[in-house]
Formats: sequence, structure tokens, C-alpha cells
Amino acid sequence: MDLYRRPIEARIEWLFDLARRHGEDFVSPESQLARTRYLAEHPTAIMALKCMDGRINIPVVTETPRGIVQPFRNLGGMFHLGWPHLGEVLAEYVQEVVRSGRRVLALVTYHFSKGSPERGCAGFGFDTAAARAHTLQIRAQMEHVFGVGHGTVYPLVCGLETDEDALILHGQDGEELNVADHAPQDAPALRQRLSWLFPDMPEQVRNDLMPLVEGNLRHVAKIRETPRELDIEHREWMICLGRGFDFLHTPNLALIIGPYSPDLADPIRKAAGIIEGNMRAGRIPDDGFLLLASAPYLEPGMDRARAELKARFLSEFAAGVIESVQPALARRMHVRTAVLDWRSRRLEPAPR
Repeated sequence: MDLYRRPIEARIEWLFDLARRHGEDFVSPESQLARTRYLAEHPTAIMALKCMDGRINIPVVTETPRGIVQPFRNLGGMFHLGWPHLGEVLAEYVQEVVRSGRRVLALVTYHFSKGSPERGCAGFGFDTAAARAHTLQIRAQMEHVFGVGHGTVYPLVCGLETDEDALILHGQDGEELNVADHAPQDAPALRQRLSWLFPDMPEQVRNDLMPLVEGNLRHVAKIRETPRELDIEHREWMICLGRGFDFLHTPNLALIIGPYSPDLADPIRKAAGIIEGNMRAGRIPDDGFLLLASAPYLEPGMDRARAELKARFLSEFAAGVIESVQPALARRMHVRTAVLDWRSRRLEPAPR
């Protein structure tokens, strides 16, 4: 049965089963060894600032082991390093990486569809030029915070064309590398192209960027050989607020809002509007939608207890916003609160 046509309780059960299977796979010996081997060969830490759209899944499109790319998601990929919480989280992440003697590659992403503007980024009103201009602002902010010499943190503006999942890497002089223009056998030549496109990129970072390019070359080739449902219409039936949603790979399933902006109400209102529109148009059942709040923790005890409070605050705050702007929709809202064990990536229901 089509997931989107199942009753809301069945969809929620499916979701938590998906999260369970993701956690089991993450801690499996094969996955753990794959991550360890990958980091031994490619020590550069990789983070990605990206949209809440489920199609934007960097590990999948680059065939990178799970747990290598650190995601930061928000509506439209909209971020500002002046936001207190976001600035603190990024600074702590970079400092932790630097203490281990590694560098950081920061992918600042936007996305679009070459086939139809309506399959682009709803957060920017399907305006790809505006989305890309915003990524340039984020890159400038990262340079202001971490330095323009790029010796430790290299901010890389990266587009994702979602019809074929092809990456577009943007150099600072306006030149770009569109993976869609190449085949897997072009990989050796593209290594030299990266040196020309990013002359200020440390050699180790460039070496560790290359596997993402090679993986994307393979991924795009596979996409072209397989008939693909492009999921033109939005069919999201859940709003996810917080962190810990890496297990959500399915397009048009969830609207993911990171807890970074000082004005969390705005993306929540917009997400609620999208859910209501999906119900009104018959794209999803009108029997309910899920509001899922999650916060990660590293250690049991105090850290986990604090994560429970964070998640509970986020769910109560979001529920209040939705009740104020969409009271009829709020009556069909199913609220779940969870915490994420960051070491195992296990999503655990939190006490209400």
C-alpha cells in the first residue's frame, strides 16, 4: 500500500521502524569499519548546510558512508552565522575537529530542478538565483568567522540538481564543475580540474573532496540508467524540528527545521502551511500529520536529560505556533518527542 495513503498511525509506526533500522545499520560492524577506514584515508571533516527537503541527501548522492557528512538543515538552506545557537554549534564543531589536527570542508548548498522550477526550492519561492545568492552570503560569513585564507575551514558553494542528483561545484571566480557534464571514466581528469578550480584549497582537502565527486559521477550514471519518479508534487506529511533526522532519506516526506534561527516560528508557520496545502489538494490524507521534535545527546545522565527538555520545549513551542495560525490543522496534529543517541544514531522516544 502506498505509504502516503496509509492511516496516520500506520505512517508514524513506519517512521519509527525506519529510524530503528537506520540505527541498527549505523552501529553494525560493517558500517563502523567502513567509517573508520574512510576517515583513515580521508581525514578532512565534512559538514553540509542544506535545505530541509528530503531529496538533499549528500551521503546518498556521493555514495559516502553514513556518519561522515555532518548535516545542518533548515528551511531553504537559510542560515546566518550570527544566530547565537548556530554560531555556537558550528564553532564547537570546528574546534573539536581542529583539536584532532584535521581540517573542515563546509558544503554550502542550494538545490534546483533543471526540468521544472516547481521542483526547485520552495523555501526561496523556486527562485534558484536567490537561493544561490544566499549561499554566497553564507560563504562570506564563514570566511569572516574562520578566515579568508581557508587554511583550516574551506567553505565550498555547491549546487544540487535534483532531477539527476548532480553536484555543481562553484569556484570563487565564477567557474564551476557540473558533474552532470561528465562520466565516471572522467574522474582522473577532474582531479586536475579541481586544482584549477580551487587553487587555494589545501591539498589534503582537495584529495578528500575527490571521493565525493567520484561517488557522484557513479550515482548520476546509475540514475540515468533507471526510470525515476521525480516526485513533482509536495507530499510531506510531517514536520521535524530539531536535530537527528539523518534517517529520513525519502523525498517529499518531511519538512525538517533545524533549531538554529532565533525566529523558529516563521519556518514552523511555513511548514504548517505546506502540510495544510497538501491535505487540501488531496496529496496526503487529511486524517492527521506528525510533529516530531528531537534533540541529540552524547552521554547518559545529565546530557540525555537536558536533551529531553530541549525536545519537549521544541514540540510544545511548535505545537503552540501551529495552534495559533492553523487551529483546524492543529486538531489533526500527532505530537511525538524523541532524543537521539549521537554515538549509535538510535532515536529514542522521550518521556512526555
